[in-house]
Amino acid sequence: MHVLELEGVGVRVVGKTLLDGIDWRVGYGDHWAVLGPNGAGKTTLLSLAAAVRHPTVGAVTVLGHRLGRVDMRELRRHIGLVASSQRLIDEELLEEEGATAHTVVLTGHTATSAPIWEKYGEIERERALRLLADLGCKDLAERPFRVCSQGERARIRVARALMADPAVLLLDEPFAGLDLPAREDLISAVENLAETRPVLTTVTVTHHLEEVPATTTHAMLMSDARVLAAGPVAEVLTPANLSDCFGLPLQVDRMDGRWYARAARS
Repeated sequence: MHVLELEGVGVRVVGKTLLDGIDWRVGYGDHWAVLGPNGAGKTTLLSLAAAVRHPTVGAVTVLGHRLGRVDMRELRRHIGLVASSQRLIDEELLEEEGATAHTVVLTGHTATSAPIWEKYGEIERERALRLLADLGCKDLAERPFRVCSQGERARIRVARALMADPAVLLLDEPFAGLDLPAREDLISAVENLAETRPVLTTVTVTHHLEEVPATTTHAMLMSDARVLAAGPVAEVLTPANLSDCFGLPLQVDRMDGRWYARAARS
């Protein structure tokens, strides 16, 4: 059984094709990177994987359950989702109330916009602290979330998404808006998760090759709502494939497991 399985999937909205003919399988313990230009369909793909929407055509199976035949609210309890374009539920309320980073992570246990204190025992409190430590945020536990930097908030959101012990963690452009140190801190945290949680599956969507974690095992390139290439990372992230995907001749290098791209000079 796969974590994610898409067969002949298409998504159309008001006559516009967002995804077309997508076949994709993600195994347990895989770490995927999904890349492509704006409008390629990456976020729409992730919304299917997150059990947030249904396909127009084709079949989507998440954690062994086919969408359309399962309670999607219950299914989402086993999926961790972090999207840079979405604030936490009622994040402004958490800021106004001076919620600490530890409290924000705790709300992931109940998937609620505000803490439900009677639901959090010593086990949950200790787990939230361990997750903050795992994400390099141990010293932020008692800091008000409202004064945390963008990079710190990004790692706190990932810790919150892990609070329910999901089988799969979906990261939709998690590095957007981060400066270089914050980006590298978050990439290191994602790599650490892959190394310390062998059964956790991750899918990271990004525009930039430099943001692909070194622990990535598989990659998918998308353009114009379709898959251009998908498979083991070294077979997909080639100069020819990336040049085709982004419509620009690219030179691609790899160092210490990380990938880099720049325009090829004639």
